Amino acid sequence: MAKKEELLENVALSQYEEELELKGNPLEEDLIEEDLDEEVVDVLKYVTFEKPEDFNWDNVGKKYESYSKDEKASLEAKYDKTLSTIEENAVVDGHVVAMNKREVVVNIGYKSEGIININEFRYNPDLKIGDPVEAYVESQEDRTGQLLLSHKKARALRSWDRVNSALENSEIIKGFIKCRTKGGMIVDVFGIEAFLPGSQIDVKPIRDYDVFVGKTMEFKVVKINHEFKNVVVSHKALIEAELELQKQEIIAKLEKGQVLEGTVKNITSYGVFIDLGGVDGLIHITDLSWGRVTHPEEIVQLDQKLNVVILDFDNEKKRIALGLKQLTPHPWDSLNTDLKVEDVVKGKVVVLADYGAFIEISAGVEGLIHVSEMSWSQHLRSAQEFLKVGDIVEAKILTLDREERKMSLGIKQLKPDPWEKIEERYPTASKHNAIVRNFTSFGVFVELEEGVDGLIHISDLSWTKKIKHPAEFTSIGAEIQVSVLEIDKENRRLSLGHKQLEENPWDVFETIFSVDSVHEGTIVELSDKGAVISLPYGVEGFATPRHLVKEDKSNAKVEEKLDFKVIEFSKEGKKIIVSHSRVFEDVQRAESQATKTKTEKAVKNMKDKLEKTTLGDISELAALKSEMEESEKNK
Repeated sequence: MAKKEELLENVALSQYEEELELKGNPLEEDLIEEDLDEEVVDVLKYVTFEKPEDFNWDNVGKKYESYSKDEKASLEAKYDKTLSTIEENAVVDGHVVAMNKREVVVNIGYKSEGIININEFRYNPDLKIGDPVEAYVESQEDRTGQLLLSHKKARALRSWDRVNSALENSEIIKGFIKCRTKGGMIVDVFGIEAFLPGSQIDVKPIRDYDVFVGKTMEFKVVKINHEFKNVVVSHKALIEAELELQKQEIIAKLEKGQVLEGTVKNITSYGVFIDLGGVDGLIHITDLSWGRVTHPEEIVQLDQKLNVVILDFDNEKKRIALGLKQLTPHPWDSLNTDLKVEDVVKGKVVVLADYGAFIEISAGVEGLIHVSEMSWSQHLRSAQEFLKVGDIVEAKILTLDREERKMSLGIKQLKPDPWEKIEERYPTASKHNAIVRNFTSFGVFVELEEGVDGLIHISDLSWTKKIKHPAEFTSIGAEIQVSVLEIDKENRRLSLGHKQLEENPWDVFETIFSVDSVHEGTIVELSDKGAVISLPYGVEGFATPRHLVKEDKSNAKVEEKLDFKVIEFSKEGKKIIVSHSRVFEDVQRAESQATKTKTEKAVKNMKDKLEKTTLGDISELAALKSEMEESEKNK
C-alpha cells in the first residue's frame, strides 16, 4: 500500500487530466493497460474518476487530492503540531545538533536547522553537541532556503534581564575577558561589556593583567548602574566565601606573641601584607625595623618568606597586626653602657623638621638636635639651614635617658661660647659693623657675629631726625655701624647705638637756634596737631596750627618755604618749637610800641608848655591832635 501511495505522488496526474479532456469519458481498462505499466495499472484500478459535469477545475495543474476538506484540515493540523511556529526578529530556544571549526548547527524545531558562526560562542569554549542555546531569527529562509540565526543578538536582547536576575539571585555566570583597560578588564557577559576591577580578579594582588585576556572565567554580578547601563562583575567574590571560612579557622588558633612563617604578598608605602596561609596580616612600616625606614622595599621583597610575630588581632574585623623587628632585641638595650652626658658621638641625619634634626647613632638609636642647639645665635631658624638628610655630624650628648630611650644632642657646644669673653672683644664705646636682623617698634636688632646680637634703641639711631619706625632709617639685611653702649653678660644682651658714632650736634645747635632767632624752613609734614619744619643743618622743628597763620590770614601749606622764629629750644629733649606768625606779629608790635612812645612824649611836652599857651600854640596843638587821630585811624 505504501508503494502505491508513493507511485501516486510520483505520477504526474496532469497527464490523466489531459486524457480526460481529450476523450471526455472516464478511462477505460484497455486504455490504462495500453499506456501505463502494470504497477500503475494496478493502482489506477482503485481510482474512481469524476464525471465531466462534476469535474473540479480548481485541481487543474495540482496534485490530485483524494481527501475531503475536513480530512485535509485534520491532517494539516496534525502536521503543524510537529513543527515550531517561529517569527522573524524573535528569540527562540534550541539545541546544538552539529558543529565544526567554523559553524554551529542549531535545531529550533523548525522544518530546517539554522547555522550560527562559531565566533559567537567564543565566550563558551566548552560548547558541545546537545547544549541548549538561544537564537535570534534573522530570516526564516534566505536565497538558498537556509534558516538564518544569530546567537549574539539573542544574548543581547535577553542580556539585561539575565544580568539583573544574576544580581538578584547571586547567580554564578560565565564571561569572556575581551581586553584590558585602565584599572581592570572588560568582560563579555551575555553579550554585554561588563567591567572587572583589577582588585576583583583575585584575592591576591595581580601584577600582570594581560595573562587573563582571552580566558573564560566565572563571575558574580556585584553592581549594576541602570542609568548608564554599567555592569561590574567580580571573580574574587566567588572565592572569598571559602577563604572566609579558612580565615575564621586560622584566626581562632592565633595567639599574641606567636611566631609564624608568611610570604610577602604586597608592599605599600605604609607597610607590608603577609600571607599566613589563607589569611593576611599587616606589618606596619614602623614595625619592620628598629631603625628608620623610608620605604618597606628597603627591608623586604615580594614573595619573600620570613618569620613574623603576632602583635594583635581583631576577630570581628579579621585584622592581624604583625611585627618583624620584635624578633630582634631593641638596640637601646645593647647601647654602650659607658656612654654618658658630655660625650661626643657621630651619627647620620635621618629626619629633618623645622624644630630640629634626628641623628641615628646606631640602628634604632636616635638623638634629637634641637634647632636652638645648632647655633649660638639667638635667632631661631629652621634646621634645614644648618643640616640636610644624609649628613654625617658630630654632636655632644646633652641628656641621656635609657629608660625612656631618649637622647638630646647639641652641635653648637663643640664651638666656644662667644659670650665667655664678650668684654674683651666688644668693650664699651668700641665701634663695630653689624647686620640688621629684625625690626621692632622700639628699635633694631643687629648681629655682630653668630651668637652675638644687640639692640639699637630707636632714640639712638639719629641725633636730629624724629624716627617713628626703624624701617624709615635702615632695612633688614643691611650693614650698619654701631657703638657698644652697655653689656649685660648674664642675660646675653648688648645695648648699642648708631648716633653715638658722631658728636652730639645739639651742643652747637643751642647757639644757632637760640630763642627769637629767625630761620628759613620748609613744611615737610602737616597734621591737625601742627607741622614738622625742616630747618638748616638737618634739624627739624615743630609749629602748632596757630603759629602757621600767615600775614594775610591764610594757612601755610606743605612744601611751602617760610621764615620761622624759634620760640622754644630744649637740648635735653632735642626739641625746637618755631612760629611763622611771630615773625610779622613782633614787627607790628614793635611799630605799635614806637608810635605809642612818640605820642606819650608829645603829650608830655604839651603839658609842660600849657601855661605859656598862645594863639600860635593853639594852632600847633590842633595840628598835633590831628596827627594823633590819623595815627589812631591807621592803627
